Amino acid sequence: MHIQFSQTRPQSARLLAHVVDKGKLPSDIEKSISEGAAAARFKGNAGQLFEGFVERDGNVVHLALVGAGDKSDEGRQANLEKAGAALTAKYQCSGYGELLLDLAGSGLSASDTAAVLLGLRLRNWRYDIYRTKMKDEQKVTLETVTVVNAPEGAEAAWAEMSHLAAGVEFTRELVTEPANIIYPESFVERCRKRFEGTGAELIVLDEYQMEQLGMGSLLGVGLGSEKESRILAIRWNGGKPGEAPTAFVGKGVTFDTGGISLKPGPGMWDMKWDMGGAGAVAGAMLAIVGRKAKANVVGVMGLVENMPDGKAQRPGDVVTSMSGQTIEVLNTDAEGRLVLADALHWTQEEFQPARVIDFATLTGAMIIALGHEHGGLFSNNDKLAKDLTEAGLATGDKLWRMPLGPAYDKLIDSPIADMKNIGDKGAGSITAAQFLQRFIADDTAWAHCDIAGMVWSDKPGQTWAKGATGYGVRLMDRLIADTAEK
Repeated sequence: MHIQFSQTRPQSARLLAHVVDKGKLPSDIEKSISEGAAAARFKGNAGQLFEGFVERDGNVVHLALVGAGDKSDEGRQANLEKAGAALTAKYQCSGYGELLLDLAGSGLSASDTAAVLLGLRLRNWRYDIYRTKMKDEQKVTLETVTVVNAPEGAEAAWAEMSHLAAGVEFTRELVTEPANIIYPESFVERCRKRFEGTGAELIVLDEYQMEQLGMGSLLGVGLGSEKESRILAIRWNGGKPGEAPTAFVGKGVTFDTGGISLKPGPGMWDMKWDMGGAGAVAGAMLAIVGRKAKANVVGVMGLVENMPDGKAQRPGDVVTSMSGQTIEVLNTDAEGRLVLADALHWTQEEFQPARVIDFATLTGAMIIALGHEHGGLFSNNDKLAKDLTEAGLATGDKLWRMPLGPAYDKLIDSPIADMKNIGDKGAGSITAAQFLQRFIADDTAWAHCDIAGMVWSDKPGQTWAKGATGYGVRLMDRLIADTAEK
């Protein structure tokens, strides 16, 4: 979607929209629209929409009113995004190619305008490149949004916000692509292409390099696949020289069969998005780099494919991680923590970060606990946990803090190795987090975000259609903006 600002109304525009606060209508609106809205009980609630037709300058114009909710509502930004998204959801496949957004008399600020446009653009994202037989009414037609009568500074505010939109869209693209298209090597190449010319540094480790570093935990997961594993790091030095960076680490299992501990067939196709953590990190880095954030940030992605064949690791195998700690692999479907174990250790050794936050579609138990409303948050640092929680509330990428503790830690002790990769039946998400904590240096602030229920949705949400949500990108970007750029 192309979003542009204009001083004059394009004569070609036949679809016109106004954003209105709850209980307010434009003062110069036609009587047929105001009375029609009243008859339809249009209140201006967030995302509520009323439409009609009016004649202006000899042309019939399709006019839409979309509600932004109460101006004093604490969730103002979310309401504005919902308003923008409602317009897209309604007119995306309507046959109109352009939407004219007239903000005259709306009372919106520059940042308010950017929020409406963010909702418009994010809700318009679709990935139709593999669909060849769509009916006309199924095809996206809305390509351009022209904003007129915008408040001062709105164009600049959107220019910065557009980088966030690009990051979310990139994450959705990576998560949506099938596993025969996105696998460790192609994930790296897709990122290499997107970050070309941005000023970010890309570092790639192949299997030989990882073997030399002793990454037996990560490499063990990919033994059964013909696709070679990779580690990808994207480094952005936009802050003070020498200042320790914030590190984001993502689980990138590009397809997860479960390995020898094979998953049931029904629903296994969903496991193309088991790289959602790595996808979120890549998208967040694109947003952070795109807006030239004044912070030092590194995004690290551990990329593997978990397949069963004669070379695959077996339940009961013992592997040695880069940290030197040994792991008894009781379940090859608990593979994400094995990938992260080496990725986390390497990140700390290589970049000496001030804090480390990992994102992973790690456990089905997280979905049982929190459903699809929150990601799970585990942390050894109260301030970092608070910062992440607040960033989640501000952006809609919500997190809920879960416990850690020695009692849970004992559940992953192994009789023949330093630890086992699964605990007993209970507290599956917590024991997974306890496992990861064993690979964090004692003085490093760390948080683990289990986002298993958040990266994919079987129904449309506020700013996304059914499918990849882009969860995590806005959370990471906001965390950097609020805590690392001040």
